[in-house]
Amino acid sequence: MLTCAAVCPHPPLLVPEVAGGAAAELDGLRAACDAAVRRLRPADLLIVVGSGPSDRDFGSDAAGGLRPYGVDLTFGPGEPVLPLSLTIGRWLLGDRPAVFRSVAEGASPEDCLRLGAELADRAPTVALLVMGDASACRSQAAPGYFDARAAGFDAAVAAALGGGDPAVLAGLDPALAAELRVAGRAPWQVLAGAAGDASFDAELLADEAPYGVGYLVGSWARRAL
Repeated sequence: MLTCAAVCPHPPLLVPEVAGGAAAELDGLRAACDAAVRRLRPADLLIVVGSGPSDRDFGSDAAGGLRPYGVDLTFGPGEPVLPLSLTIGRWLLGDRPAVFRSVAEGASPEDCLRLGAELADRAPTVALLVMGDASACRSQAAPGYFDARAAGFDAAVAAALGGGDPAVLAGLDPALAAELRVAGRAPWQVLAGAAGDASFDAELLADEAPYGVGYLVGSWARRAL
């Protein structure tokens, strides 16, 4: 049963060593991510979910690294195998034990919802850390250039995260999300599947787009019956 969730973005620049002299620009976003992670209630199982090249389970000892981003940092033991989304998730968690699950970026909504339900059934109580960026088309300097649809897409997701509304997340259009270069669509729909019909107290902790990429941070806690 899903008892709580934190939703965070995964830009490498969240890690101060990657951002270098620009680290202060993301101090507010970094603080919001830390707050969302701290709000995760103790659970029998903590799962980090993020997009990757394929669907894959990783154990608690899986490592991630940031060498592709110019910094020789590794989080976890052994050789880095985690995709970027899960690497940043591992960094955010620090020493908290967790397992890691990547979901293919192009996974269908149905597959994402099914996966979410399966993850929620893995233990009597389950907490999720859901990693995903919003659109990358919020300005002319954005990685995907400017698309007038991006702000509206991100606003709908922000409202769903702030309102604890899994139905909106479940209904996100994968084709539109791909056009807007949304990295979080599949993980958010995994969250929707894990939430099912339950009610959650939710709060949106950050809604920013400093580099033309939407970064959303949210916190969900299951309401007691």
